[in-house]
Amino acid sequence: MTKGGMESVELFTTEGKGRGLKAQKEFLPGDVIFAEPAYAAVVFDSLTHVICHTCFKRQERLHRCGQCKFAHYCDRTCQRAAWLNHKNECSAIKRHGKAPTENIRLAARILWKMEREGTGLSEGCLVAIEELQNHVDSFGEEEKKELRADVESFLEFWPPHCQQFGMQLISHIFGVISCNGFTLSDQRGLQAVGVGIFPNLCQANHDCWPNCTVIFNNGNHEAVRSMFHTQMRIELRALSKISPGDELTVSYVDFLSLSEERRTQLKKQYYFDCTCEHCKKQLKDDLMLAVKAGESKPSADTVKEVIQLSKDTLEKINKARMEGHYHEVVKLCRDCLKKQEPVLGDTNIYLLRILSIASEVLSYLQMFEEAADYAKRMVDGYLKIYHPNNAQLGMAVMRAGVTHWHAGLIEAGHGLICKAYAILLITHGPSHPITKDLEV
Repeated sequence: MTKGGMESVELFTTEGKGRGLKAQKEFLPGDVIFAEPAYAAVVFDSLTHVICHTCFKRQERLHRCGQCKFAHYCDRTCQRAAWLNHKNECSAIKRHGKAPTENIRLAARILWKMEREGTGLSEGCLVAIEELQNHVDSFGEEEKKELRADVESFLEFWPPHCQQFGMQLISHIFGVISCNGFTLSDQRGLQAVGVGIFPNLCQANHDCWPNCTVIFNNGNHEAVRSMFHTQMRIELRALSKISPGDELTVSYVDFLSLSEERRTQLKKQYYFDCTCEHCKKQLKDDLMLAVKAGESKPSADTVKEVIQLSKDTLEKINKARMEGHYHEVVKLCRDCLKKQEPVLGDTNIYLLRILSIASEVLSYLQMFEEAADYAKRMVDGYLKIYHPNNAQLGMAVMRAGVTHWHAGLIEAGHGLICKAYAILLITHGPSHPITKDLEV
């Protein structure tokens, strides 16, 4: 089954995994398999005043909606583009007295669109919203309690003059948001700023070592002539050569975790048991648990002790970061590294996690030389673990290159930025703001 704009993919039923997508033609690394605008999307509650509600870009000065005083936009162009989706929301916020939470706003936008367009397949969609997986039957008691609270809040917000939907459909929509919501980032890809529903993307099954990646493109509403505007969208891009008939897969979780940890996360969040090759054969787990070899090989008890210390330190670091105690974070990282370095291998995930945090926080504190050293070690480890065309790898290498540049290590920084550019050309494409930044 294909539909407008989706001619290069086919919806099919997979054994044990339900629906999936497969290629209708050959794709090479970096090819866009399809692009899909959001069925509905909203900015996170904490960022509604600093992120444009149309293109999800971060801007210093935003125009506020004069009626509801809640929605913010880059300019009049973005505001006009938003009106179809904001019109009902705007009057509902005024009637309600305040904006509800992001989940309520997203559910409302989905149902207003269904009210406008009717149920069933929307233009360009392979699957109707009503047919998306919701996993409500698999919810635990706490999740069911949250669902009931969301439905109650939604009913308080939903205007009485709008079409009244049944409780089953409303609960279904919240279930869809819970397990199919796609996180949207700002134009630099550095911060998660919102969540959207993309029905076609929802059909791509998971693999820890996928052949595709999903990138959010904020679009372009800045051109003087509207004919050159591009829509906010996700892009499904090929990471490797894909042949006709191959299933198209994406990763729902970061690969930089042990196979058992990934499987636990997938089961908890998406309600399935991962049976991909990397999980079944525990591929790369040996690298992620590497310890020093040769004469200096530590005892099992020493390794266990250092791993536990690392876990405890990561908890302390998270607390210190949340409280803004960045110098305390640096001290915790340095102390932990002293314990880790004689025991853990260069690709051990606990070492890499500390190196990543140390590099990031030291860069923030403008202590670039030390940050660059940690960033280089982190990247060397990542290159042995991640898929060579992984988007997170590309972003990490880019940040390491920038850190080296600030440290005055121009040649090394240039080399890292060139390496990042080669990866990001495939994962993000040449027109993405992140990739274009590296051309300067």
